[in-house]
Amino acid sequence: MKLFGTDGVRGLAGKELDALMAMRLSMAAGIYFRKYAKTNKILVGKDTRRSGYMLENALVSGLTAVGYNVIQVGPMSTPAIAFLTEDMRCDAGIMISASHNPYEDNGIKFFDAHGNKLNEKAEEAIEKIYQDMDLLRSEQKIGREIGSSKRIDDVVGRYIVKLKNSFPTDLTLNDIRVVLDTANGAAYKVAPTVFEELGADVIVINNKPNGYNINDNCGAIHPETLSEKVREYRADIGFAFDGDADRLVVVDEKGNQVDGDKLIGALALYLKQRGKMEHSCVVATVMSNQGLEDFLKKHGIKLIRSNVGDKYVLEEMHKHQCRLGGEQSGHIIFGEYAKTGDGLLTALQTIALILRSGKKASEVLNPFSLYPQQLLNLKVATKKPLDSIKGLKEKEEAIKADGLRSLIRYSGTENKLRILLEGKNAKAIDKWLEELEKFFKKALND
Repeated sequence: MKLFGTDGVRGLAGKELDALMAMRLSMAAGIYFRKYAKTNKILVGKDTRRSGYMLENALVSGLTAVGYNVIQVGPMSTPAIAFLTEDMRCDAGIMISASHNPYEDNGIKFFDAHGNKLNEKAEEAIEKIYQDMDLLRSEQKIGREIGSSKRIDDVVGRYIVKLKNSFPTDLTLNDIRVVLDTANGAAYKVAPTVFEELGADVIVINNKPNGYNINDNCGAIHPETLSEKVREYRADIGFAFDGDADRLVVVDEKGNQVDGDKLIGALALYLKQRGKMEHSCVVATVMSNQGLEDFLKKHGIKLIRSNVGDKYVLEEMHKHQCRLGGEQSGHIIFGEYAKTGDGLLTALQTIALILRSGKKASEVLNPFSLYPQQLLNLKVATKKPLDSIKGLKEKEEAIKADGLRSLIRYSGTENKLRILLEGKNAKAIDKWLEELEKFFKKALND
């Protein structure tokens, strides 16, 4: 059984991801990280899901059983855990979250001592240890070698200082009205604090987590309420985060949602104009619109495409020394400040861009036109290998011959097949999308 998906281990809490699995996984991870141990400390954080209590305690049990000392920091965003792992000199960090998924799901993400998400080689090594019950038993400690655990509640201040330091000191938010939708998730305290301390007039919605309402008709997945509030309060801009706050959706002053690719394009041009793009390159995924690539090319910026997942974006950023990377969905990485998508950091840089431009958000965040693009998600019972589906290759060749770009892949976090079609001919996209839906419903059910 393969444990790791696109972004850690994820599943229905209590069933696909239960306490026993979490304990075994943390024991395996602890054994793996012990090979590189310097401080014998591992940081553990979580979002606001009720199942986080169960998984947190299971992880602590597993880690202390193999001799690790654990620091628990409670509800915290994924980018905060990445930052604090390195800042607090821990051997590793663990985030308990299923990101944008509903509260019933949960997940476990690992970071190395430098705050980077684990590569596939490290994940495979942990999976191998996880499957070796004899090794898990033999590595359990006794007596004084058993690890300890302590909870620290005030480390969030370090992350807040880091965020504020990323905002230009010559700018102020004193005349800015912002609406924040924290998705009843990990950013419910941090986001308002940061913007208020920088001087903004802040209106906060969906900031009362109860364990069950994370991402529930709110946040980055459902920004409709945010749009209404921006118009109602005549705000300058609105920001919606997902459950673990590594993702951002922006709403302009008119209440319109800003496309993720347009946001990447606007931020890329801003960095170049500020002299912060030495190698004139941006990393985006295979999902990003061709319009972004053409826009960047016009401004002398090369677009490099990666697989879906911010860890793959970061790998390409390192490889090509790019300062900016991101996903169409709103995970954006600023290489100067972070090693993972950070919704709060992106929000601050977006406001800085708007203030420097002297324009409204609706003007500066709409730098180019997108090519028609449609994404279809089909639920699947099993993920049948795509290269084994008869006739698919011929379909893809015919789509290309019609002048369209296609991307067909399985989700790394859900049992879904994702079909993306893009091109200048909207009617051709509609025709092929309908045909592919029929094709896959038959092919995946035979």
